[in-house]
Amino acid sequence: MTILVTGATGQLGGLAVRHLLDRVPAADLAVSVRDASKAADLADQGVDVRQGDFSAPETLRFDGVDTLLLISTNGPDEIRLTEQNAAVDAAARAGVKRIVYTSVSDATTSPLGLAKVHAGTEARIKASGVAHTFLRNGMYHENYLVSLPHALETGTLITATGTGRVASASRDDLALAAAIVVSGEGHDGAVYELTGPRAWNFDELAAIASDVSGKPVTHLSVPGEDFQANLLAAGLPGFLAALFTDIQVNIGLGVLSEVTSELGTLIGREPKTIEEAVRDAH
Repeated sequence: MTILVTGATGQLGGLAVRHLLDRVPAADLAVSVRDASKAADLADQGVDVRQGDFSAPETLRFDGVDTLLLISTNGPDEIRLTEQNAAVDAAARAGVKRIVYTSVSDATTSPLGLAKVHAGTEARIKASGVAHTFLRNGMYHENYLVSLPHALETGTLITATGTGRVASASRDDLALAAAIVVSGEGHDGAVYELTGPRAWNFDELAAIASDVSGKPVTHLSVPGEDFQANLLAAGLPGFLAALFTDIQVNIGLGVLSEVTSELGTLIGREPKTIEEAVRDAH
């Protein structure tokens, strides 16, 4: 069995490859990366490193692949959808037997802006006729840890979430779930809604950060347009500022608050909590 992971030098893909190497021989694993030099350590371990760029579909080499772990890409929505659809088409042409795709919570019904990309890619995979599994990942704990150093410095954690809750999970737990699914059987046709063990709000995150650091931190929620303006002023590209603001506003509306047990079931233990993630990052 050959498993190929796209985006294997990225954050989620890199973790998934690490977990796969604990489960399958390196000779059974391939990766598709834009810059093969960044995967030299994987090549040294016996992994088949293939150079491929989603923006140039003719470079994608999925021949001989039984299971493809398609890691969703980054970038403006219209570019992501075009590239991911091209990768799905390339996989179908190459005779890939199964596609496991990292999607987002409630992709086909969510009001999140980024859900449109994931819903479109899911539809393309279904239409391809290839057996598939959708891993609908919730938000990562790590998305919210990056703002804590500044919050600890200023004493204020600024969001646009109000009192809304988010059932986030650790990136590593989600990568482990992906590795388990792609290296196992019995997952064809499954749609897994993967969240952390509980939903928390940003007042709680500020309190956790205060407790762990010993420094006072309070949460301040601002209107979405102000939050987006702050991100743009900090130098974020427009599409990212809009994406992050949309997610935060939707958290405030309760969109990402649902908790499921599916991640824990897949990985065989309780997923890491936000408290553990803050402690580990401190």
